[in-house]
Amino acid sequence: MATSASTSTGSQSTSWTSFLKSLATFNGDLYSLTAPPFILAPISLIEYSQYWSEHPELLVAANHLKPAEDAVQDEIDLLTLQRQLAVTKWFIATLRSQYCSRSENLGGEKNPLNPTLGEVFVGKWDSPNDDTKVGETILVSEQVSHHPPMTAYSIINKQNETYLQGYNGIRATISATSINVKQFGHALLEYKDLQESYLITLPPLHIEGLISASPFVELEGTSYIQSSNGYITVIEYSGRGYFSGKKNSFKARIYKDQISTLNKENAIITINGQWSDKSYISRGSTTPHSKNGDELFYDAQALDANHVIVKPLEEQHELESRKIWDKVAEAIKKGEYETIYQQKSLIENNQRDLRKKEQLAGINWETRWFDLKDYEDWIAEDEQSQNPDAFLSLTSLSNLSIHNAPSGSLKSSKYDEGDAKHWRFNLNKWEQESEIKI
Repeated sequence: MATSASTSTGSQSTSWTSFLKSLATFNGDLYSLTAPPFILAPISLIEYSQYWSEHPELLVAANHLKPAEDAVQDEIDLLTLQRQLAVTKWFIATLRSQYCSRSENLGGEKNPLNPTLGEVFVGKWDSPNDDTKVGETILVSEQVSHHPPMTAYSIINKQNETYLQGYNGIRATISATSINVKQFGHALLEYKDLQESYLITLPPLHIEGLISASPFVELEGTSYIQSSNGYITVIEYSGRGYFSGKKNSFKARIYKDQISTLNKENAIITINGQWSDKSYISRGSTTPHSKNGDELFYDAQALDANHVIVKPLEEQHELESRKIWDKVAEAIKKGEYETIYQQKSLIENNQRDLRKKEQLAGINWETRWFDLKDYEDWIAEDEQSQNPDAFLSLTSLSNLSIHNAPSGSLKSSKYDEGDAKHWRFNLNKWEQESEIKI
């Protein structure tokens, strides 16, 4: 047994070295490169959309910060700021699940299975800890593009009139010791009772630990949370350097408006810490620390994630993710590399055949629950509308690009180019769905 284990470990080490060599010579978007079986995760990328709501009580928290009808202006202003804080806390709470959970559970970042075109993933969360103020939250997600990979999702809590929708994709390149990833897409969060909406952008990231065969994600750069009430949260990410710093570090500053962000001294609130651990909060632009006795903002280790509830495999539609990848996922868990290759190839070849048949028949594949909206065509119409589009309003407030650029790109920056087509959830299509149920 010891010899067998040693041989397996040695073989995997050789394979990893070969994979690194292939990365070093690869020219193009790394997502198009086929990952070797030993670095695959037993879930499809489409399942990552669940990480947005593993703390549903935080997602809906802002909805409970409503002013009374007879509230004075100071009370209204305070609650508006508290809602910006609540949305910021919810977003920070999503980061550990989105970027850390696989390293914690699998011993290192693994490559997810590339969803098939039209693959879907649906599920729900019941009220955590029987909290009647939260209610049921549902998830609807769909793979709306395969080349490039793009996942669209919507999370709905009808009891709190809370609606989150968005989409995301990535483009990855290799450097000397890491994989660099630009994220595309954004999220839109709407509290209909409050008539308030938020635009959330996605930070760039890089994957380190390649040389040691223990890859992990580190966020970098900046992301934004722009509210329709004017407040904006600017979040800057950093990691552990060679000589100083802690992994998964961030600093978030909340400003009254985008103009105020030009000077960091204008910050109304500053939050500092680790998104995978503890962070602290203070008034003004002073950086808070635990050693200064500053107030705890969020402890990512103290709250267990609420995992999405998915119906049994035998009740799932043939397009549902776990139904599609069941045999591959089981083979990954067991380390049966030949079975992984066979089953994965079977799925991929079936998809190619299906696309060829559609092409020959002159059939255009159509999305199930999401529509592609072209904002270049929408701008002139929106300017005349009494109900302006939330995305256009929020990008105007935040000075963010409306184009399909890396998430968080500013207007007039070098990335502010390309089309302005973005995926939007069609609630009517979902409500008319007859085959796929939660």
